[in-house]
Amino acid sequence: MSGGDSGGDPTADGKPIVLVHRLPTFKLPFQDRLSSNFTLVDPPIASLSHFNSESHRQYLTTNAAEVRAVLCLGPSPIDAQTLNCLPSLECVVVSAAGVDKVDLAECRLRGIAVANSGDAFSEDVADFAVGLLIDVLRKISASDRFVRTGSWPNVGQFPLGYRLRGKRVGIVGLGSIGSKVAERLIPFGCSIAYNSRKRKQFVSFPYYDSAYDLALNSDVLVICCSLTNETHHIINKGVMTALGKEGVIINVGRGALIDENEMVQLLVEGKLGAAGLDVFVNEPNVPKELYLLDNVVLTPHRAATTPESFKALDEVMVENLEAFFSNRPLRSPVMLD
Repeated sequence: MSGGDSGGDPTADGKPIVLVHRLPTFKLPFQDRLSSNFTLVDPPIASLSHFNSESHRQYLTTNAAEVRAVLCLGPSPIDAQTLNCLPSLECVVVSAAGVDKVDLAECRLRGIAVANSGDAFSEDVADFAVGLLIDVLRKISASDRFVRTGSWPNVGQFPLGYRLRGKRVGIVGLGSIGSKVAERLIPFGCSIAYNSRKRKQFVSFPYYDSAYDLALNSDVLVICCSLTNETHHIINKGVMTALGKEGVIINVGRGALIDENEMVQLLVEGKLGAAGLDVFVNEPNVPKELYLLDNVVLTPHRAATTPESFKALDEVMVENLEAFFSNRPLRSPVMLD
C-alpha cells in the first residue's frame, strides 16, 4: 500500500508526520534533512529506555495513533504489540537491508508496506566481505598481532597463509550484496557458485539448491542472505562438515544464519578451517572461545558502515518516505508474499 494524495495528514507546516522508532543507543542520522522534509515524532529517551514497555506503548498510543509512516532505525523491533499502538500505520521504512526485526507476516495481514535500505550498503559490505576473506586466508590480523607482541624476533617465522586465486567460493544469497562479492572475486581468479531461494535468470554461475551441496563443492562460503525463518541456521553442522577442515566461512549477513555453537566447536576442534565474522547471534557478546583462535577474524558488525554508505542510506530513506506520501512506488520495497 502506498501513500495517499493528501500527503499523509500533514501538520500545520504542511510536512507529513513520521514516527522515529529506535533504541536509545541509536541516534537519528541526517536529522536536518529529515526534519526539512517531515515532521518527526521522536519519543523521548525516558520512553525509549523502557523500549516495548507499557510506558513506551502508552506514549505511542497517545502521540502516534494517527501516524501513517514509521522510520525504523537499527535493530528496533516492529512486532504485533507495537503495531497495535499504531492503528493508522501504512508504511515501515527500515534503515537496514535485513528486516528480521519486523513482523512481516503481521504487516502483510494489516496491509502495511515495508521498505529497506535497498542497495545503499551493498558496495561497502561486498568490499568488507572480500577484505575479511583476504585477511583470513593471508592471516593479516594474526600476523599484525605477531609483530606487535614482539613474537617475530623471539619465535621466528610466522606461519604461511593461503592464496585467494583459484579458490572455489560459494555465495549463500546472490542478491545485491552477493552479486557484488562475486564481481570482486572474479578478477582474483576465483570460481563462483551460489545458493539462493531460486535460480537467478541470466546468471551463469553454477547453482545449488541447498547450502549443503554448495558447501560440498566450495573452499569458501560467503554468507550474504537475509535472516528469515527459512534461513535461520542455514549453515548448520552438516553444512560446515561438508565444507571441511580446510574450509573458510565469511559471514556478513546475520549471526543466526549460522549455528554459532556448532561453528565454535568445529573451529576449536580443528574440523573447520577458518572464519571471518562481522555478525553474531547475541551482539555485542561474542563467544569467548573465538578470542583465542588466530584462524578467526572478528569485527563488530561494521561491514555496512562508512560515511559514503550513510549518505546513500539517507537518500534511500528520504526517497522511500517521499514516494509513500506522494502515492508513488517505494524505491526499495520488501516483498511480503
